Amino acid sequence: MGLSRLAALHGVATSYSPSADVTVSVPDETVVAVLAALGVDAGTPGAVRESLAAAESAARSRLLPPTVVVWSGEPLPDALTALPPGTTLDIGPEDPGSAPPPRMRIPAGRPDPAVSVRGAVDGPADPADAAGAGAPAVPAWWAEPPFGVHRLAVRAPGGRRATGTLVVAPPRAPRPPARGHGFLVQLYSLLSARSWGMGDLGDLADLAAWSGRALGAGFVQVNPLHAAVPGRPTDPSPYRPSSRRFPDPVHLHLESIPEYGHVTDRGTLDDLRQDAATLSDTVLNKGALIDRDAVWELKRQALELVRRVPLTPGRRAAYCDFLAEQGQALEDHALWCALAEVHGSDWHGWPAGLRDPRSKETARARGELLDRVDFHCRLAWLTDGQLADAQRTALDAGMAVGIVHDLAVGVHPGGADAWAQQDAFAHGMSVGAPPDAFNARGQDWGLPPWRPDVLAASGYAPYRGLLRGLLAHAGALRIDHVMGLFRLWWVPEGRPPTEGTYVAHDAEAMLAVLVLEAHRAGAVVMGEDLGTVEPGVREALARRGVLGTSVLWFERDWAGTGRPLAPEEWREGCLATVTTHDLPSTAARLTGDHVTLRHRLGLLTHPLDQELTADAADTAEWLGYLARLGLLPEGEGDEEGAVRAVHRFLLRTPARLTGVWLPDALGDRRPQNLPGTWDQYPNWRLPVADAEGHPVTLEELAAAPRLHRLMEVFRPSGDRPEGHPEVRPHPRP
Repeated sequence: MGLSRLAALHGVATSYSPSADVTVSVPDETVVAVLAALGVDAGTPGAVRESLAAAESAARSRLLPPTVVVWSGEPLPDALTALPPGTTLDIGPEDPGSAPPPRMRIPAGRPDPAVSVRGAVDGPADPADAAGAGAPAVPAWWAEPPFGVHRLAVRAPGGRRATGTLVVAPPRAPRPPARGHGFLVQLYSLLSARSWGMGDLGDLADLAAWSGRALGAGFVQVNPLHAAVPGRPTDPSPYRPSSRRFPDPVHLHLESIPEYGHVTDRGTLDDLRQDAATLSDTVLNKGALIDRDAVWELKRQALELVRRVPLTPGRRAAYCDFLAEQGQALEDHALWCALAEVHGSDWHGWPAGLRDPRSKETARARGELLDRVDFHCRLAWLTDGQLADAQRTALDAGMAVGIVHDLAVGVHPGGADAWAQQDAFAHGMSVGAPPDAFNARGQDWGLPPWRPDVLAASGYAPYRGLLRGLLAHAGALRIDHVMGLFRLWWVPEGRPPTEGTYVAHDAEAMLAVLVLEAHRAGAVVMGEDLGTVEPGVREALARRGVLGTSVLWFERDWAGTGRPLAPEEWREGCLATVTTHDLPSTAARLTGDHVTLRHRLGLLTHPLDQELTADAADTAEWLGYLARLGLLPEGEGDEEGAVRAVHRFLLRTPARLTGVWLPDALGDRRPQNLPGTWDQYPNWRLPVADAEGHPVTLEELAAAPRLHRLMEVFRPSGDRPEGHPEVRPHPRP
């Protein structure tokens, strides 16, 4: 009982429910290990009693939690309303240059009168609030500070004091300005005639410009562009990066760098460009996989030449501004990159003194490697500039949202973020997923989790810095496994994923910081909320304006008939798609090719015939429903027509955004990633291809008849050619 109480006080679950009628107990050994990673000793019964007494005493005496959230225009949290009468609140700006909000004092004679909140500081959250309709009451003593993060100090009668962080956030994240559609693509897979062996930021800008102007697309969503862990071979997964805070310079389009044209060693540069053309040719015409390491080696050599070109005064000033804006975070990242060139890409194997980013040895190395540190800072600046160019190009092309960036769940344990922010990570732990119907053994993703207690104590500074960097040039941000804002499955080192447990975050604080930073950037937020989702999570996200993700094949009436969910019953606040990078392409699902692929790789859990029969029945049920809706005028047996039909269905739903998986527009049958495989399948290394498996360049894609036939589905009804099916009343499934 004592261990359970201690675990609960620290947000560690001692049981979990994979389904409504099932509860699974977490092994005590797991609970003890997780508590140890949080700095809590529970190794013996005596240690449990001592730690529990300390935790309960701290809870009783605490005036404030480390971080307090105020949602603009909503009732104040208990952390403020429960303060003793006569308490004084001093709220200071986190930024010393900002004007301080007024001091507040809770009247000694409670209860105090309340006032009706008419709207947020920067304007009402809703027109109804402006009229006072249903506006919540707040204490008369409360004067709401502006949106932002503030220092909070309270002094209660009797001399008790406490300090913390106050987050004042708008009630909702920005909404997409209108319903819209766009492409989903893994950037590395989209090569153009000018690419250096993989898709780059120049290709992204070109895709956005073309699809926005020619197809009326409102956004392009890409994979995480986080900095990868260097090495040969580099882990090709964009979801296990060295740093989520800074982008990877492998995505640079070199010819767009102003200094590129002034390189004096043209012979060497031309040779590198020719090698890059040869590399692209092997991918596009000779069946080779995308080789990120080879691409980076060529680009690195070219960038060393580019760096020798002096910056113009204006460019030098812009670079200095970037260094000042990024501060310590960039300096640490660049230093890790420089040290990795000397000592390898896993800091755990470095000389002992260099494993601490604040040690004397590290400070000495910083001076010795100053030139290399500057090189990596320069690469971050150049990449940041091209990210900005891509978003600017997208908006100039008429896109309502623009580039949608992706935030991975975590980082590589040996990478730059884990080194620079060691105190914020739980050592000896890895993020994963519990057993479920699709994976009886659970999952271990090999990503160290952030410690919720350290995040809260820091006012969520690492999280805020991460979001601010990602949102700087984003029209929207997709958050992979968005349920992680609420809780994550921690797996102790050396234990199987089945012996993990959930550790809770302060979801209010995580959401408030997210909504605040999205508001500052004017960016939409969407979360990947597929799979097992804790009750109440989707509702909490929707309340704060975070869009969900709805995939057609998964949208059924699971609580009732089990049949395909009628389009009008889909949620409005979502990105609706037919498939994702982790799922079969639509052509593969329609033909059953994805089942035979998994059979060849030994991934099926039932006999092949049984799996094929079940899959065919599922697909046939959907196609039959589409036909009854009048969305399949091409009739049975037309694969391309069926691909158009499922996208017509998405447009019948109220979904705010509709995403087209770019390979679907060409009939590509191969998944970009096949979960559960490593060397058995070329995950994250395939170029976009057509139905025959031939790689397709961006230039060829833009002229592909099949793509244009699919995109006709998204043309406004007045612009559709005669004979295109009209939206009309539809039957129930």
